[in-house]
Amino acid sequence: MSISAATLDLVAAHAEEGRKARRISDKVVEALRQEGFFRHFTPASHGGREGTPQDFFLDQIAIAERDMSTAWALGIVAVHNYQIAMMDPETQAEVFADGPDAMISSSYNPVGAKVERTEGGFLLSGRWGWSSGSLHCNWVLLGGMVAEEGHRTFLVPAGDYRIDDTWHTMGLQGTGSNDIVIDTPVFVPERRSHKQMDGFNSVHHQGSGVYDLPWAQVFIRVVNTAAIGAVRHAIALFRDRVGLSSTDMTKSAADPDVLERIARASNLAEECLTVMVSNFEAMERAGWKPTIEDRVRYRYQASLVADRCIEAMDLLMDVAGGRSVYLGSDFQDLWHDVRMSRAHVANNPVGFARNYASVLMGAENRDFFL
Repeated sequence: MSISAATLDLVAAHAEEGRKARRISDKVVEALRQEGFFRHFTPASHGGREGTPQDFFLDQIAIAERDMSTAWALGIVAVHNYQIAMMDPETQAEVFADGPDAMISSSYNPVGAKVERTEGGFLLSGRWGWSSGSLHCNWVLLGGMVAEEGHRTFLVPAGDYRIDDTWHTMGLQGTGSNDIVIDTPVFVPERRSHKQMDGFNSVHHQGSGVYDLPWAQVFIRVVNTAAIGAVRHAIALFRDRVGLSSTDMTKSAADPDVLERIARASNLAEECLTVMVSNFEAMERAGWKPTIEDRVRYRYQASLVADRCIEAMDLLMDVAGGRSVYLGSDFQDLWHDVRMSRAHVANNPVGFARNYASVLMGAENRDFFL
């Protein structure tokens, strides 16, 4: 699948509106729905594309070249249909009852959750942050810790939670990543929960195919790949403004330092893209069943994307000219957007580097979200 030029133009046209409103335009959401973006990971049995991760992330990058907030928020919303495909068949039928374009946000961090076992399921309450795109969704996936078991994800319908408007940030404003709040405990049946170890072990009901790939291998890419598109966007801004300088109208076009920075910035982003595509193609050749060592390496490599893209944006920002320091500068907005992506826990490489090195040295894997 590839997104049409008309829809990509629409994304670009509504980017500033989304930044000011702190949510994606409904027109953009509907256009991407018509393109089939949200059904990419929906099982074919429910009318979806059952597509490959690499194709999905190439589309996410194309969207991010027009607006990183749209790519981030709606990429996260769309990727959740992969996790739903791994859950109980009755739950899948419930979620996709109105069609394959289910809209689900998430917040997997369990720190604010309260979980209590009860007959047939769980009682869930608490507060969860960073639920990107939640204003467009009618379900949410929430993380919580179950005593003597560990992490689970709980699927909750919109009527059982409220959205607290907390998203006042320095970047990615359009993602509308507000808080999800459940004040009074709600009942979540067992079938609407997903054990972390089931995701790790690729337990599902779809037969063989792409869903044999562990859930986390798909999710960890959705929170960094948009940054690649943002760097491409920044380079396009340089191209459109080449020669513009407050003191010398030809400096940018001829300055060796500027040209080298553009080359280095582009290469950093393209290396991230190449690694991502190569990893998924290797997983596809392996029947979507990568080894533990490969999974650990892929997770570490994914965690490096934000740092690489920040490095690229810093290279460009230093020579972006005096206009870039003013609030409202589109280049400064991109710089902030990419830096914001680093705040996601999946984009901090320290722990993943340690786990990868330990596995290479013969130790057991200690990460079960990969």
